[in-house]
Amino acid sequence: MTVIAIDGTFASGKGTLAKRLADHYSLAYLDTGKLYRAVGYAVMQADEDPGNARHAAKAAKALTGKELDNPILKSGEVAVTASKVAVHPEVRQALFNFQRDFAKRGAVLDGRDIGTVICPDADVKFYVDAKSEIRAKRRHLELTGYGEDISFETVLAQLIERDERDKNRKEAPLKAADDAHLIETSEMGVDEVFETAKRIIDAVLKPRD
Repeated sequence: MTVIAIDGTFASGKGTLAKRLADHYSLAYLDTGKLYRAVGYAVMQADEDPGNARHAAKAAKALTGKELDNPILKSGEVAVTASKVAVHPEVRQALFNFQRDFAKRGAVLDGRDIGTVICPDADVKFYVDAKSEIRAKRRHLELTGYGEDISFETVLAQLIERDERDKNRKEAPLKAADDAHLIETSEMGVDEVFETAKRIIDAVLKPRD
């Protein structure tokens, strides 16, 4: 079964790309970031400390997958908390098997350690990125579209902080896999990003037909 791994920075467009590719190739899709958001939200709901590994791991182990459809997971506060719980090795281990099992049936997965840790043998790997100001603008439009009252400056500051935390954590830091195809989306529309990725995938998979 085909497995496509998409890693990249926050608000770079990797989720949009992953969903379109999953639909195009009739593959299952998993936004692995939602797993961490669900854990973060559970910690928030329990009024516990996301910086406490034991609290975060307890929430991760209780995850069933049904929580991923909750629209609250799109909120800015949950996103910030998600990056805090994601630094704990106990949390990442608890979610490791969930992601690996999902990929076994053939899937497109997007996240921050898919090509490097979760699916190192994926058929095709991508690393998606864009300039921080561009990503912050996209995220600000998204959040205000949900009705959140937040400034662009706050979104940019949170995004930069999150980038630093993701790239410098000891456990599975965000980085491009050695064999990942890099896509820089700052000056690209969603259709162009999709067509670029599709051409690469078709070139890789065609020899196997």
